[in-house]
Amino acid sequence: MDNGVEEYGMRARTTLGRLAGAAAIGALVVSLTTGTSGAATITVHRSAPDPVALRASIAGLPSAEITSAVVLVDGDGGRWSGTSGTGDPATGRPVKADGRFRIGSISKVFTATVLLQLAAEHRVDLDGTVQQYLPGTLPAEYPPVTVRQLLNHTSGLPSGGDLTAPDGSSDDGSAAWFAAHAADHWTARQVAESLAGQPMRFAPGTAQQYNGVNYYLAGLLVERITGRSFAAEVTDRVLRPLGLHHTSAPAATDTALPDPTAHAVLAVPRPDGGTGLADVTRQSPWPWAEGGMVSTAPDLDRFLSALLRGELLPPAQQAELFAVPDVPNFHNQNCDIGPTTGRACFSTGLMRFTPAPGIELWGKTGSRPGYTSAVFATRDASRELVLSFTPTSRQGAPFAAQYRVAAAAFDLPAL
Repeated sequence: MDNGVEEYGMRARTTLGRLAGAAAIGALVVSLTTGTSGAATITVHRSAPDPVALRASIAGLPSAEITSAVVLVDGDGGRWSGTSGTGDPATGRPVKADGRFRIGSISKVFTATVLLQLAAEHRVDLDGTVQQYLPGTLPAEYPPVTVRQLLNHTSGLPSGGDLTAPDGSSDDGSAAWFAAHAADHWTARQVAESLAGQPMRFAPGTAQQYNGVNYYLAGLLVERITGRSFAAEVTDRVLRPLGLHHTSAPAATDTALPDPTAHAVLAVPRPDGGTGLADVTRQSPWPWAEGGMVSTAPDLDRFLSALLRGELLPPAQQAELFAVPDVPNFHNQNCDIGPTTGRACFSTGLMRFTPAPGIELWGKTGSRPGYTSAVFATRDASRELVLSFTPTSRQGAPFAAQYRVAAAAFDLPAL
């Protein structure tokens, strides 16, 4: 889960460096297993969701840290939906349970799904290299990096160099800077070009470090292989077949967010020394295939259910979703929790999170400035959770707030 580090608000000068150490909320697929290696998955969520626990998990909003929450729990035992807080601190309007929000790294799961479909069609080889499919994109001195290594973050690629704002300013990581530059945007090619002069972090395949650069390259791969835009591919392959009518991969210049769950606001200093709230609902979705998509809780619920039930991938590619490489963790904060501390925790598009012996959580977390979101499900899809917060800090919603909701949905142990 996201432990509160901003993921890809992409600080214009140093954000690429932060990407490598941040773990986002994507589709956090949750499965409970026995603690022994090779044991069968235990399904424990056939009962109805606990509405009392779920309401309590999002009580007390709005607060100084989080202005709103949307929670959807679905599965074999029934469905529960709830909101908390305010949809707009300026007007006090209510939160929309089925509104849109910026899903951050949940986008990576869509991107991985598209590439796995292309692998099933023999249009891309997961063991083929970036140099093979995207010649000239990586610096010539870099060793071969495979498509699989991009998707499971074992590429060893650096996080890239500085990206400065169009006005030449440098992102200092503050909410005030982002509020003034929310519409600024860069391209995946610029991200790739920023690797020039940066040394590899480690030999490909020998360790794992979360790095958003991997998924900018993955998006470029989709476009090179298909000859079509990433948005067209994800729409035709996933969104339209599943009826995800409120999910999209907007252009970098499209700052609008129609019908939002809640306005995104960041706490910024006022001239009088106090703190005010800057509305950043309108912002560039330039993180693209890495983290720029927009969706709703019902759409993400449908996507995750389809993904886990094998509606989108053949068995061989489905297995990739849960294949975590047996390599050391290299500075992944979210991998350093529980009994698997020190080892890799990311698979192809998902993340393994082990809070205690005998419990494994699989998936991803995701943030954009003003939004922190998550999708959770048991591996058999008998219980699913979608949540979205609107935090006032660029660091995102606190880990404890996210975990409280997951604990209420899945009967997880307390922190």
